[in-house]
Amino acid sequence: MGHGPGPVYDEGWRVMGRRTAWWRAAARRGRGPVVRVAAVGVVLGMAAAVPGGSPAVAAGAPGSYAFDEDARSVRGATSTGEAERLAPGTTYRSSLPATGERYYRLELDATSNAYVSVTAVPPPGATVSAGDGVKVSLQDADSHTCSVDTVSIGAGRSAHPITAMGEREATRSGSICKGAGTFYVVVERVQRTAEVSPSLLGEWDLELDPVSEPGLTQAGATSAPEVWDSASPAPPSGEAKRREGGAGFGAATSLGEGVWQDDVRPGQTLFYEVPVDWGQQLYATAELGSASSDTGFVPSALTLSLYNPVRAPVDYDGVGYDGSQRSATLRPLPPVAYANRFDVSDHVSGMRFAGSYYLVVHLAAQTADDFGDGPFDLTLRVRVAHGAEAAPAYAGQSEPRDIFQVTAQGQRETAASEGGAASASRGNALMKVIAAGGLGGGTVVLVVLGVWTGLGRRREPVRTRGAAGR
Repeated sequence: MGHGPGPVYDEGWRVMGRRTAWWRAAARRGRGPVVRVAAVGVVLGMAAAVPGGSPAVAAGAPGSYAFDEDARSVRGATSTGEAERLAPGTTYRSSLPATGERYYRLELDATSNAYVSVTAVPPPGATVSAGDGVKVSLQDADSHTCSVDTVSIGAGRSAHPITAMGEREATRSGSICKGAGTFYVVVERVQRTAEVSPSLLGEWDLELDPVSEPGLTQAGATSAPEVWDSASPAPPSGEAKRREGGAGFGAATSLGEGVWQDDVRPGQTLFYEVPVDWGQQLYATAELGSASSDTGFVPSALTLSLYNPVRAPVDYDGVGYDGSQRSATLRPLPPVAYANRFDVSDHVSGMRFAGSYYLVVHLAAQTADDFGDGPFDLTLRVRVAHGAEAAPAYAGQSEPRDIFQVTAQGQRETAASEGGAASASRGNALMKVIAAGGLGGGTVVLVVLGVWTGLGRRREPVRTRGAAGR
């Protein structure tokens, strides 16, 4: 398959992708009116700056990650005394060296649960082994460990974003991390790449997303529901609608129930968000289409991961690929319920909030060695069962605001995005035609396909774990 027209043209796409991520992040946190661009805005190209028209990687393409444009830069300290504060409701960007711990600080009250997701992003094309990964722990001022979570690259041995979680559950019985005070998020690399010296591995970028959850107005159940429908329904069928996945959590593409089609290239990671309300059950399958060649095999080539509204990993499935169509399917998940948090398994305890759940698809870079650069057909089948139930009675406000709700505005926007999938696909196809035609002569070409403006306001909407007191 052909490559993109060049790095400068490509940088234009990256800038546009970052701007889109910023608007989405601002809208999610309720920070003001959003200008929506329905058909595309601007394409930039300067062929004079593209020596020999060398190939390039586009936004959302293999190896890239769309960091939240609204993220604040924060330096990971080498000791707790210098740790910078993370404020719940604000997203941060940092970096992590190959060796050594990095510290960040939280100031917590006595009643709120706190969650800090850490998404580690290896450089595109980085050499990684299955055991390479990141370890995140949350500690109090006396070095008591509230939680520890280690996530690795996995059997596909393909560099891609991975997310680990630090958490302090103030409401958990027996927890040694109760009370108000100073807490520390500790992040470090887990290194298993024996053939490469740590000095040559370089830094990994980080995206940190702290969230606070208030306590309840009165105590509820203290154990997870024992009975729930664990039978998987038939996946949705019918004609697939075209939807292009985002390149990061903040740029995730909204999906509702249905059949969705996209393209994926080796080394690429695609992000989608699905609103799931209290009492609802989520089912999802990702299908990788057949290739023209069937002479190789890539273990754990296609992975489908699910993350909850605080970006905590919930479930995962990975399948090998031999050129024939393959599918990765999430195991049956319980209806969303506050009491699910008391279960010991991630795929149950992770379904503890309403809000945006994230489906993340990755195609191993090694797939290209046997089956070419693609793109490969990707089909997502998403089902959200049952009607919404009443939310638990929280005693305060979460940060960011309304992150644990599926708002009416959010539902309308998801429906609108589904209805606009066909027109968006046509617009993207036209952009590809323009790109294929080339942009030369050292000029900057401005293409306006059609813009409508509306003012709207959204409400702010292989893994090892351990936690103290469990």
